[in-house]
Amino acid sequence: MAETSVSYKCPKCGAPLSFLPGHDKVTCEYCGTEYDAASIEEMFAREQDAARRAAEAKEADFKAAEAGSAWSTEECAAMTMQTCSSCGAELVSDGNTMATECAYCGSPNMMPAKFDGMMKPDYIIPYKKTKKEAQAALQAFYKGKYLLPDGFASDNRTKDIQAMYVPFWLFDADVFSRANFRAENDVRHETETEIITETSVYQCERAGSMHFERIPVDGSERMDDAYMDSIEPFDYGELIPFSAAYLTGHLADKYDVDAEASIPRADARMRTTAVDALQKTVKGYDRCSIDGEPSFLRESAGISYAMMPVWILTTRYEGKPYTFMMNGQTGKFVGSLPIDKRKSWLYPAIALTAFWPVFYFIVQYLMTS
Repeated sequence: MAETSVSYKCPKCGAPLSFLPGHDKVTCEYCGTEYDAASIEEMFAREQDAARRAAEAKEADFKAAEAGSAWSTEECAAMTMQTCSSCGAELVSDGNTMATECAYCGSPNMMPAKFDGMMKPDYIIPYKKTKKEAQAALQAFYKGKYLLPDGFASDNRTKDIQAMYVPFWLFDADVFSRANFRAENDVRHETETEIITETSVYQCERAGSMHFERIPVDGSERMDDAYMDSIEPFDYGELIPFSAAYLTGHLADKYDVDAEASIPRADARMRTTAVDALQKTVKGYDRCSIDGEPSFLRESAGISYAMMPVWILTTRYEGKPYTFMMNGQTGKFVGSLPIDKRKSWLYPAIALTAFWPVFYFIVQYLMTS
């Protein structure tokens, strides 16, 4: 949140400033530095403007109820729920889609249940990548992984890769952000007996507005956020109005993290991006770091609900699950892989053995030259 008041601190030592009795200037009680009133007004003009702006503005709220819409009676009749008896995952599909395995835990025999209507999405991005391309991407993902156990790739059931639409909340906002940065420059002085490094410290103030469009936050508790972030970005230029027809032959994850609960993560992503953008304007210094807590104010806010295409495979190796995901639009692929512990120490040992004769001859050459 943006601060609505200004704290006057000494630019030299950071201590609070105040008018001391018997003085005609603003004096720092700690370091004794004096400032005239005009200098103080000039130094803190930006803080005062930001505080005034924050006090006058009411921060825009994301209206979660505006995202999505209601399913029609016909659409509800055509939908079924695929409920996993093992992990409890609830996946939505059209009436003709039967999942033989859970996309999350790999357990068989997901049974259809009565459709308990979730909110109808506003948008969808249809699949562009096929199952065959997902299988090829998985095999390519294995290549060059020298520490992968020998039997892992051959034992994976690539035919069971599932196409699943993942729910995403898309946030739009205009934000105003302000931050202080500590910048430093070093100058080295060398004498006959010592090297002296003199560090100059600067306080850099930055503020600005930024527009965000469709900041994505997945609405699935079971989907690993790190995986979802990794397969981004989606091309939102290909978003189209949602139609249940696109679910034919596919599963769709039923959101279990609603729009309201997703707002803090969206805010965090926007705040980080805004502060990073401000920091990039601090140039010409050896080092730069944020100083204090940045302010962040939403001046407008909007939210929509969309379904994104993901190919997903969860497989097991020696009793442990491993998950792979591919962006069904762009083909970006991520996953977790096991490591063969024997290879992890054998390969470095082989490399060291191969290098040792070369190292020996280099040492001998240096000793005799």
